[in-house]
Amino acid sequence: MSQTAKRDIPGDSSAERTRSTAYRAQLLTFKGDPARSADAAVFEEDGLLIVEDGRVAAAGAHAALAGRITPDTEVQDLRGKVIVPGFIDTHIHYPQTDMIASPAPGLLPWLETYTFPTERRFADPEYAADTANFFCDELLASGTTTALVYCTVHKSSADALFTASVARNMRMIAGKVLMDRNCPEFLRDTAQSGYDDSAELIGRWHNRGRQLYALTPRFAPTSTEAQLEACGVLAREHQDVFIQSHVAENVDEVKWVAELFPGHRSYLDVYDHYGLLRSRAVYGHCIHLDAEDRRRMAQTNTVASHCPTSNFFLGSGLFDFEKADEAGVPVALATDVGGGTSFSMLQTMNEAHKVARLSGYHLSATRMFWLATAGAAQALNLGDKIGTLAPQSEADFIVLDPAATPLLARRTSRVQSLEELLFAFALLGDDRAIFATYAAGACVHRRDARRERFAALAAA
Repeated sequence: MSQTAKRDIPGDSSAERTRSTAYRAQLLTFKGDPARSADAAVFEEDGLLIVEDGRVAAAGAHAALAGRITPDTEVQDLRGKVIVPGFIDTHIHYPQTDMIASPAPGLLPWLETYTFPTERRFADPEYAADTANFFCDELLASGTTTALVYCTVHKSSADALFTASVARNMRMIAGKVLMDRNCPEFLRDTAQSGYDDSAELIGRWHNRGRQLYALTPRFAPTSTEAQLEACGVLAREHQDVFIQSHVAENVDEVKWVAELFPGHRSYLDVYDHYGLLRSRAVYGHCIHLDAEDRRRMAQTNTVASHCPTSNFFLGSGLFDFEKADEAGVPVALATDVGGGTSFSMLQTMNEAHKVARLSGYHLSATRMFWLATAGAAQALNLGDKIGTLAPQSEADFIVLDPAATPLLARRTSRVQSLEELLFAFALLGDDRAIFATYAAGACVHRRDARRERFAALAAA
């Protein structure tokens, strides 16, 4: 299923392409959920992707589309590599970049010991900007072109993240954290200041180019009833913004919520009470839910963001794919850095497969790729823009290299099916498998160029 590529992608370009560019490679996209349709995955062994002015003009079999290549079309010969839509990470904390892999006996001690002290540093705009730039580059190096990102309580932390995203023309969703209790004073806002800051950030960033805003109460224990009510007001005032938070991640956390919010049926019901379950609402973890919780998530089109590396790292529990599927809950994958241990969505797939197996559920590689691309985009109501190679969609895509490592090359040279190929990428792949990443048709990451830059820095 693989051949040696004949020509590398040229150097990085930050300018939007103003003429047609065609990429010849294997192509993978989806027309549905592989768990529900045997022909949901669309795979072209010899495909052609044509990009014009940052959007997909056409994608399909090379034989069918070769006639659309004009003398002015730049052609990139990437045979032997695989083009897929850019990955979508539905839950990640950019301020936790520098504290990834920090040891702790559980979620709540981990927050107190590492998370809150680290986030304090984001009061410094220069520190926030430096971290945001590294964070965005790390996402792109891992093949992630869109992410739902938690900033800190500081309004300037959101400004820094969006500024870094704009510079790379990424489709980014992010928000300032709302947190007015049960946290250090140096990270605390108020119901009113949180409302005012969020409203200002929505006005500044939401729908500015490719940027989108997410109302971001950290999790119910760190917001008063007044703050959650204010968040609900903002959600009603801005129907197309996103909402993101955490729910039912850890058994101690669930007990704490029951103590803080007596009278509510469940942890999820707290958010429901304040109008925070709806389309474009995304909740991380969703492990310790019951049937009524799942029914309500499905009814409101609220997304469950599954974060397997984080759940393993913190010992939080196992996400139940079977019950989520039975209830019709929209599901997507996420890294949850820095509780999560990798920026790589391929490594996230690796762990998601194991979580499912431990629960007696088989999660195919084909479906994992769907969950990280078209499935996530559809769950976020962005299916016409990202997660696809359909005509007129935004040209966010990645080039996967089946020969990225000796072991991966040896395994992929022996695959007999698409499922085997994708499974090899998911179980053996990481950022090394990402040959190049494109945002709106421009190359924003090239593996070899990044290695060269890192080597130069190390030698300096």
